[in-house]
Amino acid sequence: MRLIFLGPPGAGKGTQAKLLTERYGIPQLSTGDMLRAAVAQATDVGKRAKAVMDAGQLVSDEIVNEIVSDRIDQADCANGFILDGYPRTVPQAIALGKMLEGKGLKLDAVIELKVDETALVKRMENRVAETIAAGGSVRSDDNPEAFKRRLTEYREKTAPLSEHYAGTGQLRTVDGMADVNTVTAEIEKILA
Repeated sequence: MRLIFLGPPGAGKGTQAKLLTERYGIPQLSTGDMLRAAVAQATDVGKRAKAVMDAGQLVSDEIVNEIVSDRIDQADCANGFILDGYPRTVPQAIALGKMLEGKGLKLDAVIELKVDETALVKRMENRVAETIAAGGSVRSDDNPEAFKRRLTEYREKTAPLSEHYAGTGQLRTVDGMADVNTVTAEIEKILA
């Protein structure tokens, strides 16, 4: 099973992907996690990504495509994966399609979590509070100004993916404002 989750930052893509990885035994490929790992390891691509992430912007297609292609080739992706936060642009989606085709793979579904953007700032604040309460470290881009920039960039660059994947017949939408269990149940219906 190869899935993509679409939706703005804070929509719940990561939460839903984690639940599905447990159920189906396939990895969640979170672009953010992969980028943070590259930054932490101070790889060449990680150093390039760090400068962009610290500015609260999205990293270039070239950097992300390179990281995703390498990750898909790893053994734990043999039975599928869930892409969380990738692709973020139509050019990335086109590159992903070519990348998968070159590997003899295809997507099974693209699931978009529809949300009210005005409620997302509150979600971000809650996520920060929960992370701190759990003893975790807060992402450098989890602050109101950076979050608003991420939403603007999402609307400009990523929202067009809905139309792109609707055109391929792969797009399915779910109300991302519902509670976590309801969203999970709707996704399960799509995958059944």
